[in-house]
Amino acid sequence: MLAILEYRAGNQTSVRRALEHLGISCTVTADPAVLGTAEGIIFPGVGAAGQAMEHLRSTGLDAVLRQAIDSGQPLLGICLGCQILLEHSEENNEDTLGIVPGRCLRFADDMRQEDGTPAPVPHMGWNSLHVRRAGRLLAGLDPASEFYFVHSYFVEPAPELVMATTTYGREFCSVYGRDGLWAVQFHLEKSGRPGLRILQNFYEYCREVRHA
Repeated sequence: MLAILEYRAGNQTSVRRALEHLGISCTVTADPAVLGTAEGIIFPGVGAAGQAMEHLRSTGLDAVLRQAIDSGQPLLGICLGCQILLEHSEENNEDTLGIVPGRCLRFADDMRQEDGTPAPVPHMGWNSLHVRRAGRLLAGLDPASEFYFVHSYFVEPAPELVMATTTYGREFCSVYGRDGLWAVQFHLEKSGRPGLRILQNFYEYCREVRHA
């Protein structure tokens, strides 16, 4: 069973529906006991870094997430979850979870597409990945796959953690991590078959770790 973290930050129901479509048992929860016994944790989210961190700290869920990582429990961050796993976000000038070295920065308002046309912020739409290091999470993806993005901020993790980049006005990290701790900037639950493939890859890894 996968646990989807509930912390008043948006799209948990959409993630649950995507997992159910794959036949994967899951629950949306903020209960530390349930989170602790899950095969893996999905850490999704939409909204602002400051509000999300305030809720995580006030409920103690920040400590629950750190304990999960320290114990080797697999975790997958999505969108806002991807951003606040890092140390600091320019959004609200917020010190974030600090589980992963790096920071979250805002796109410049004057960005341009490769053809010279404006690249509006927020970045909204479908874009491909330039995979640098596929690993378990991105295994089996068609190189032409596109994913759905909605964000005004981009992540800048430690360089050795970058798994894939995307170009929109500039090149930015869109997937980072290591085995058992991954994060994606795009919305897996809204990215059709490629998004479902990544969720399936994550679940299969969780199963292997649980039953090793």
